[in-house]
Amino acid sequence: MKNQPRLFELPGRPTTRAVARAVREAGVGGLPGGVRRGGNTVYQEIACRTALNRVEGMPFRWTLNPYRGCTHGCHYCFARRYQSQLELGAGDDFSSVVLVKSNFPDVLARELSRRSLDGQMVALGTATDPYQPIEGRHRLTRRTLSVLIPHATPVGLITKGTLVIRDTDLLVELSRRTRCTVTFSLPTVDVDAWRSLEPGTAHPLQRLRAVRRLRDAGVDAGVLMAPIVPGISSKPAGIERTLKAIADSGASHVGALLLHLEGDTRRHFLQFLSREYPQLVAGYGRLYAGTYASASYATRFRTVMGALMAKYGLERKRLPGPEQRASRPSMSDRTRPHQYGLGFQESLRPFPAGRGYAAPSAGGC
Repeated sequence: MKNQPRLFELPGRPTTRAVARAVREAGVGGLPGGVRRGGNTVYQEIACRTALNRVEGMPFRWTLNPYRGCTHGCHYCFARRYQSQLELGAGDDFSSVVLVKSNFPDVLARELSRRSLDGQMVALGTATDPYQPIEGRHRLTRRTLSVLIPHATPVGLITKGTLVIRDTDLLVELSRRTRCTVTFSLPTVDVDAWRSLEPGTAHPLQRLRAVRRLRDAGVDAGVLMAPIVPGISSKPAGIERTLKAIADSGASHVGALLLHLEGDTRRHFLQFLSREYPQLVAGYGRLYAGTYASASYATRFRTVMGALMAKYGLERKRLPGPEQRASRPSMSDRTRPHQYGLGFQESLRPFPAGRGYAAPSAGGC
């Protein structure tokens, strides 16, 4: 019995614990089955023990993440702060080491056969993008959707990947049986901001074309402008261009989140600022004294976004704020900057004019 793999484990494929131990002892080069693809990215297949992850205080009860790590490499990604659990760094390791949970759909099928979720919402892609490029090879997200369909499990999927179009057939079938929403994370259509903040993602306009294709197929598809990054993608004119493009895509729902910084993500992002936007560093020190931007900044954020959403007829498609969606007490203004409403009566005063920022008459987001 000692030599037999544990339930759901695949012979020859390590668990996350084994991966952490290998990295701690020998670095990334010590990964037992790492395969380098597409340049500098190492992919390690692993055996997961569970698929469903229960969460509290969110508009969904369960999360599913078939991958860990993400080649999109977004500098603001909150999931960077979880890499330390694997003895990996929040910087380049996040986008250059991706764990592939090869048995994920099988584990999920076994879990669903043993318990009913009673119609509770499952979020797919909360910690890493389920449609990052490696999904084209492993098809774990497609197989996961196939597992969910017979159980009529409500799904909220969030992605930056246009590969989701491949699975239109499954999304249509899931929509026929239960609630299914696809939300594209798209902070801005400003090309300079996109290239800087999201170096490994699909072009913003490609994502909006994917929204249109899903909507034409009858799938509930929308956009989350997240995160709005002060001084880089926060200029009102740019926000307006983005909202107009979203409206033209036919998105069924729209929301927005303001950047928040915590733990290793904060450290990585501030290092990124120091390299690429040094003129913004001092302003961020004042604006982000804590995890969230100041309350006064958040108020301007909400005010302007509300006005612009109304201008393009998106107010009626607006996603509710977290305090409306979650079963927990309303958040204070201090912690509400990341709710789905935003705007500025003016450009961001803490930031001097320079790269990524312009006077109020300019644009960006």
